[in-house]
Amino acid sequence: MMIQKTAPLLPEALSPAPFDTPGFSRTIASWYRACGRDLPWRRTRDPYAIWVSEIMLQQTQVDTVKPYFERFMAHFPTVFDLAEASMDDVYKLWEGLGYYRRAAHLKEAAMTVANTGHGEFPSTFEQIRLLKGIGDYTASAIASIAFGEPKGVIDGNTLRIISRIFNRQDNIAKTSTKKLYQAAMDHLIAFADPSDFNQGMMDLGATVCTPKKPACHCCPVKSFCQADAAGTAALLPVNIKNRNKTDIYLITAVLRCQGKYFLVKNQEGLLNGLYGLVQYEAESPMGFEDQFYDSYRTGVRLLEYEKEFRHVFSHRVWHMSVYFGEIEAGEHPHIDENLYTWEEMQHLAIPTAHKKIIEALSRL
Repeated sequence: MMIQKTAPLLPEALSPAPFDTPGFSRTIASWYRACGRDLPWRRTRDPYAIWVSEIMLQQTQVDTVKPYFERFMAHFPTVFDLAEASMDDVYKLWEGLGYYRRAAHLKEAAMTVANTGHGEFPSTFEQIRLLKGIGDYTASAIASIAFGEPKGVIDGNTLRIISRIFNRQDNIAKTSTKKLYQAAMDHLIAFADPSDFNQGMMDLGATVCTPKKPACHCCPVKSFCQADAAGTAALLPVNIKNRNKTDIYLITAVLRCQGKYFLVKNQEGLLNGLYGLVQYEAESPMGFEDQFYDSYRTGVRLLEYEKEFRHVFSHRVWHMSVYFGEIEAGEHPHIDENLYTWEEMQHLAIPTAHKKIIEALSRL
């Protein structure tokens, strides 16, 4: 099996063999119109709705996003509704999707569109790219789907398809490869309806040209695929990542005080704006108690160890040794605003890392 190594990946010469670019692009678009997935955000060309869906879909599976998208749009049907919403309400509707910074950026960008654009969503890739939280992929998707701009999307699906169609072994984890494949996508999309082509490529990668065991026998572009002809489809794409993760060890406490629970609203970092259990990188329960007092001028005692919970983020792993504890009796002027009943907690936006602890312990 031979994988092409040396031929340059350029719009003018995508393959060492003749390649029917118009035929490939139109086949993708035609297949999408006939077989594309029926998703709620595909029933509109409203750029606001498409934008919300694309932000939610970042690092999140389609089936997970569907109910969140529908609830979000029911609460915030226009960009003005989102711009005027409280951040707590936005986070609560986002609860469980993870990567909460996406929600904060979505809210900030909505305010920009509402206040400086008078509610009119920018209509070109370059203008869309300027909004908070929008990168090249999201800007390409919105520009092509909502406005018909011929800008190809680059994500895991399209990188995989390009690798196989042209039998390439470029490492798709590298920025240089993504730039080369972006040029290929921008070339291919020019020969078909931009919305249908980009969404067709996404669906092809999600349902047919999958990472493992691709369904080459029923692929609509099988006749164009050089990896299928060479028998190398199962080897591609090359995707060698730097998988460095930081392990963080924490003592995390479920603290009670007069029938209420202690939660802190994070003001910075990974979980900014979310309510969570208090935790420190402490070496012992006594160390935790000392840090809590330094932070809140209130005494606390950890009473019982439960177990370790582990939560994996994209670049770090939290190892949370969970303890039950009590806040010392007396007046608590420094923490009264941090105490919530169980019922009140249900209305707060709590990150998944801590929500799974609370839910697990509630069953004990």
